Amino acid sequence: MSDDARTAPPAQPRSETPADDAPRVRVERRGHLLLIGLDRPAKRNAADMRMLRELASAYGLLDRDPELRVGVVHAIGDHFTGGLDLADVAPHIGRGPGGGLDTVPDDGVDPWRMAGDGVGKPVVLAVQGTCLTLGIELALASDVVVAAAGTRFGQIEVARGILPFGGATLRFPAVAGWGDAMRWILTGDLFDAEEARRMRVVQLVVPDGEQLDAAIGIAERIAAQAPLAVQATLRSARAALRVGPEAA
Repeated sequence: MSDDARTAPPAQPRSETPADDAPRVRVERRGHLLLIGLDRPAKRNAADMRMLRELASAYGLLDRDPELRVGVVHAIGDHFTGGLDLADVAPHIGRGPGGGLDTVPDDGVDPWRMAGDGVGKPVVLAVQGTCLTLGIELALASDVVVAAAGTRFGQIEVARGILPFGGATLRFPAVAGWGDAMRWILTGDLFDAEEARRMRVVQLVVPDGEQLDAAIGIAERIAAQAPLAVQATLRSARAALRVGPEAA
C-alpha cells in the first residue's frame, strides 16, 4: 500500500520487477560522486523498511569514504516515490526520533536528518513523476533539488491519518513560509514542480527525463571544488540555520 494518489509522465527507464528480497537501493560510484537510486519501480518506489535502511546505509557510505564528495539521489522508473509502504512500515511507526521510524543501521546516517546532523557532504536530489510525503521531506533535508517539469508533489499524511514525522513540520514552514507550507500540509493537495520551485523546495525545474543529468552536472561542479572547504561551508550554514548566526 503506497501513499500515492495519481500518476505523472515517465522520466526514467524501468528496471526489471525486483524479487521481494532484492535490494531496494542501487549504489554507483562515479568519480567523486555516489549515485544512490531508489529501485522499487513496480511499487512506485514506495519505501518499505528495507529501502529505508538501505538508503541510510548508502548515506553512511557517502559520509565515511573520503573519496566521495557529493551524493546524487535519484529514482529508477517513472516516479521518485509514492511515499511509505504503509502495509510494511505502519507497525514500526513510533519507534524512532520524533515518533517516527528507527531505520538507521549501525553503518548508516539518517537521510532525513531527524537523528543527528546527517551526512557531512552535499546531497543533490533528482525527482520525477510522483513525489509524496517522505520524498518531499527528503528534498527538504537535501542541499539542491532538481525536478522534472511533470513532477507532482504531495504531503498527504493527513489523508492517511498520520503525522508528517520526517521533517515536514520543521523544514517546510522554514523554507516556504508558514502559509504556503500549511496550505499543502493541512490539505494534502498535490502541487506541481513550478509551485515547488516558487516555494524554494526545488531549485531547478528541467524537462522530463533531464533531471538526473542536471543533478549530476551540479554535483560534479560541487565535487570540483576543494572538498574540505565545501564540507566546512555546509557545516557552518547548517549550524546557522539550526541555532542562529552565532553558531556559524
